[in-house]
Amino acid sequence: MKFQFNLKASSLKIRTLLVSLFAVMALTLQGCSAGVLGGLNGYTDSLDGYKFLYPTGWTQVKNLSENSGLDVLFHDIIEQTENISVVINPTPGKRSLPELGTPTEVGYRLGKSAIAPEGSGRDAELVSAEAGQVGDRIYYLLEYAVKLSNGIQRHNVSSAVVYRGNLYTLNASTPEERWEKMKDILIQSVKSFTVDG
Repeated sequence: MKFQFNLKASSLKIRTLLVSLFAVMALTLQGCSAGVLGGLNGYTDSLDGYKFLYPTGWTQVKNLSENSGLDVLFHDIIEQTENISVVINPTPGKRSLPELGTPTEVGYRLGKSAIAPEGSGRDAELVSAEAGQVGDRIYYLLEYAVKLSNGIQRHNVSSAVVYRGNLYTLNASTPEERWEKMKDILIQSVKSFTVDG
């Protein structure tokens, strides 16, 4: 019995195997880089009725002070001053965001009351303010340049909405020197903020 080796058939099988391996490796590497560069995790608070996306690798701060006004807070593990938080404040008699004012009016007031309140040593400049709609709800997207008392500059983006007689505000904040690197993912996080209803 004579054994014959078919070079063309073997070459085709090896080529198919290599192409398949290359495709699997490319997809695996693409999935890894997407997780590192732009991954987002979801957070849902079914009790208060809101949800949003936050960057992968960030951690939730537990045991928040009741006086802080924060409902939830996430921060980066390495750059811990980089954070996303939700604050809920009552709006007696107001059932919609436009009843509180235009995007600029609300943005200015939030800057003075929440981002840089009197006595905080912070200064907040409203960079932009715009309205958007998700379903039947109006949201304001706000952007601030913030200067701390020690001269450090930060960048904040926020989303605000009125729901269940409360003003819900999601705020994302980063040091100014990291703004260009973090801008896209923080804006994506802020724009993902929605309330149920």
